[in-house]
Amino acid sequence: MRVVVIGGTGHIGTWLVPRLVARGHEVIVISRGTREPYHRSPEWKDVRNLIVDREAAEADGSFGGIVAKLAADSVIDLICFNVASASHLVDALRGQVELFAHCGTLWVHGVPQSRPYDETAPRHPFGDYGIRKAEIEKCLLAESQRGFPATILHPGHITGPGWNPINPAGNLDVTVFGRLAAGNLVTLPDHGLATLQHVHADDVAQAFELAIDRRDVARGESFHIAAREPVTMRSYAEQAARWYGREANLQFLPWDSWMMTVSERDAAVTLDHLKHSPCASIEKARRTLGFEPRFTAVEAARDALAETPRPS
Repeated sequence: MRVVVIGGTGHIGTWLVPRLVARGHEVIVISRGTREPYHRSPEWKDVRNLIVDREAAEADGSFGGIVAKLAADSVIDLICFNVASASHLVDALRGQVELFAHCGTLWVHGVPQSRPYDETAPRHPFGDYGIRKAEIEKCLLAESQRGFPATILHPGHITGPGWNPINPAGNLDVTVFGRLAAGNLVTLPDHGLATLQHVHADDVAQAFELAIDRRDVARGESFHIAAREPVTMRSYAEQAARWYGREANLQFLPWDSWMMTVSERDAAVTLDHLKHSPCASIEKARRTLGFEPRFTAVEAARDALAETPRPS
């Protein structure tokens, strides 16, 4: 089939586009044309690239028409961040596509009220990003009730080569890995038992590929997409230290004391990740789509750091 991927040179698209080409699909990538994919592969030579400034095209009302004229069987939108953008595409594609797949986020749930939590858990998002993604999900699911073939995939924090992974302290400070490698002291909040559950970009790509293949059961549904199990901060640090032949040298501090050991930004990032996505169930995606993550949360971080070859 013909598949249009909006934002196809980003974190997910870097892995998704070659998967779709290898599957035999005709792939058209819409992007601003400002960067190369994070990971090159020979399949990109068979991809049609269309450079469009989405923001400008939405402002003049032309973006939906541009996408519709491509006559795609399926459209995957990886860079939609407000409900007006989603509605604009729905109106343009109504009656024309077999599947419209949107990239959401586990952050639509806000602070989870249970462990693990599934797709039926309440939506109580906070922060601009989570709130807007929840509004988009609500809009698309309502449209699906009226016959529009939408599906929403909710990844955890996306990790992979090309950008810094979340570290065992729950933020993006890569020097934490350096301290673990050197056997130096690393401090973690509380007892290091809080959990993280990021996901490799290629596993997110796998889920979108499966949604296209199994569109009959994907329509009208939302799916959590994350590593199979969460990992505690302590276990993550211990495993990361072993990459370098070390035992983790850890100290545990009360949250208020730990915050004083890192920057204000790093403390805020840690708090966001611990609140939003520590323990999501992926059973629905496994059962319905056949989703099976190749990477654990820790393996995803290791691959992002490119310390070792990708696990087979």
